[in-house]
Amino acid sequence: MKIHNGKYLICAIATAILTIIICLCVYFTENKSVAAISQVGSRGNEVRAIQERLKERGLFNVGVTGYYGEVTRKAVLAFQKQQGIKQTGVAGPLTLKALGISVGSVPAATSSNVALLARIISAEARGEPYVGQVAVGAVVLNRIEHPSFPDTLSGVIYQKGAFTAVTDGQFDQPVAESAYRAAKDALNGWDPTGGCIYYYNPAKTSNKFIYSRPIVTVIGSHRFCT
Repeated sequence: MKIHNGKYLICAIATAILTIIICLCVYFTENKSVAAISQVGSRGNEVRAIQERLKERGLFNVGVTGYYGEVTRKAVLAFQKQQGIKQTGVAGPLTLKALGISVGSVPAATSSNVALLARIISAEARGEPYVGQVAVGAVVLNRIEHPSFPDTLSGVIYQKGAFTAVTDGQFDQPVAESAYRAAKDALNGWDPTGGCIYYYNPAKTSNKFIYSRPIVTVIGSHRFCT
């Protein structure tokens, strides 16, 4: 009898451990990295994209703000319930995938990434104040995380029509030393634009689309917008 009870106890413990492991796997799949999670208090382009997708599904009936508040959390919960996803109110990888949002992550400040980002910064912001150079780099990185743009550094920079400097030859000019420092600062998280994905010099463009974008800040000759 004691042996039987001992085997039963071992089986019960093993079952409990297995259940915990499965639950943890589900949790960490949905919440595997801070960079891939939007939750209450989050701000930015990813949150804006979440709200837009939820609005398309009739689950988010207020203005798109880019801020993840209680209304967004409740809308995410409703969407997760519809999709059979664990209802957390947090938009992790599984929820983002179900919403059709593909989000890249900011690349590491490796020598190759610094060199590539510095080249586009130098070409696009040569002569701008240092903070303006960092801001141009930040816009490039913000696009990587935005669902409307390619999700790699090279993909954003070489996207057709994205940067005139790539097509007019300036991209191949010698890189300013300050651009390397600006690239490192941007890759390390400095974003003077507050999440912008566009910028333009009003003295050099008459593009109607870019003029329609909400301006967040002006740095040097560039207007930065969402």
